[in-house]
Amino acid sequence: MELHEELAKLSETLKQQRDEIRLQLHLAGADLKDEWEESEREWGHFKDKFAEIVDESKETSTELLEKTRIVGEELKIAYKNIQRRLSS
Repeated sequence: MELHEELAKLSETLKQQRDEIRLQLHLAGADLKDEWEESEREWGHFKDKFAEIVDESKETSTELLEKTRIVGEELKIAYKNIQRRLSS
């Protein structure tokens, strides 16, 4: 799969996970809310980098693509950890 396509799919997965978590957070404890706030900062970084990539008027380097993929994968793990803690 091309890296652009992989990042687009990752972005959609992250959006869905994020939406699901937000619905459950109102019942969560303070420590989990802190973890959520940190993941929200990472989401902002991911969105900014992803927006650069999908802007076809800009040259996209392989390095930017790879860094964005790494941030997205880390965010995916953070979301899974939050979801796991919410469901226990």
